[in-house]
Amino acid sequence: MSEENETEQAESTDDWAEAMAEQAVAEAESAGDEDAAAAEFDNLEDTSGGPAGDEANMDVILDIPVTISMEIGRTHISIRNLLQLNQGSVVELDRLAGEPMDVLVNGTLVAHGEVVVVNEKFGIRLTDVISPAERVKKLK
Repeated sequence: MSEENETEQAESTDDWAEAMAEQAVAEAESAGDEDAAAAEFDNLEDTSGGPAGDEANMDVILDIPVTISMEIGRTHISIRNLLQLNQGSVVELDRLAGEPMDVLVNGTLVAHGEVVVVNEKFGIRLTDVISPAERVKKLK
């Protein structure tokens, strides 16, 4: 019986070795296919006829809606004081009278301005626009 066991083990080992060899061949072929596919993508050109480069990038973002808001000031108060507010209450803000308002786009300061009335509606006249470089500095 020991000879039969040795023969079965040898056949099992041969099957295992054969499976490992097949896997190695498949992996080598797959790696070669990936390199060929990468080379194909490197040679692709834009034939869509649409705008190229930066123009295409700008077209993608120009129709994205943003929220613009004006802020005349802020303050910090406790919940106790907040719950005591009622009609006629005055909340002191951190701004002086006559200071320009902040113009925020999606919560990011982009300009300062002053309140105006146009056709019986409030508006804001921009007096100072924050440069993109300054906005990036504030993000850090």
